[in-house]
Amino acid sequence: MNDLSSIENLTSNEYPPQYRPPYHRFIGVDLGWQSGPTGLCCLHLDEGKLRLVALDRLQAVDDILAWISRWAEGSANAVVAVDAPTLIPNEAGMRLPDRQAHKHFGRYDAGCYPANLGRPFAAKLLAFGLALESLGFRHQPHSQPRPEGRFQLEVFPHPATVHLFGLSKILKYKKGTLAQRRPELEKLRQYQLSVLPTLEPALELQEADLPKIPFAGAALKAVEDQLDSLTCAYVAAHWWTWGMERNWVLGDRTEGYIVVPAPVQMPS
Repeated sequence: MNDLSSIENLTSNEYPPQYRPPYHRFIGVDLGWQSGPTGLCCLHLDEGKLRLVALDRLQAVDDILAWISRWAEGSANAVVAVDAPTLIPNEAGMRLPDRQAHKHFGRYDAGCYPANLGRPFAAKLLAFGLALESLGFRHQPHSQPRPEGRFQLEVFPHPATVHLFGLSKILKYKKGTLAQRRPELEKLRQYQLSVLPTLEPALELQEADLPKIPFAGAALKAVEDQLDSLTCAYVAAHWWTWGMERNWVLGDRTEGYIVVPAPVQMPS
């Protein structure tokens, strides 16, 4: 794996030449909505090359925010894509983006969990979004390509994989028995390895870059969180590269939103 773990505590001026500015960082956060750990991924882009530089999984929110700050430090632009609703304006019912996700992706079994202020997870998720804002990551989902600054996005891996990988149904690695979930998670890993290097931006991935799919339940969940965070990070890079040209925004800044890559046009 192209891991920067040996230099992640250095200042940007101390980085090896290939990792000095100007470069861009895209961070994926598969956020634990209540008490579970959070999967984390960082992708690094410079000179047109997108590389995986870190996969992690952390529990405490302060540690997660410190991890994000460390990997975003020194970058010309940085985008954090969070698999969780961090804008929840509605007291009850479903947000606008949740309804639109069901409308567009329900037939793929990719409808999302409804969020409102009455849910027990709401306070934690809102606080996380505000913490990112305090670090300079602002919401600006409707954007031109390659915007300058720090941004945060709400994303949802299941619809993203439907469009990026051309799926007819989601990969069902989250529910069911271990015997049912494991092969589905293996499919996700193989799609990431085989398809993401062919897209634009192309993510250079090798077999050794991603963790193997384990056979134990707790270990399987840990890898699931990391692979989901990789999907989130790639969506961040795709959004930054293409803006509204090749991305959908379900909802808006006021009602809440979800960014989804537009369907990929496969070469004939």
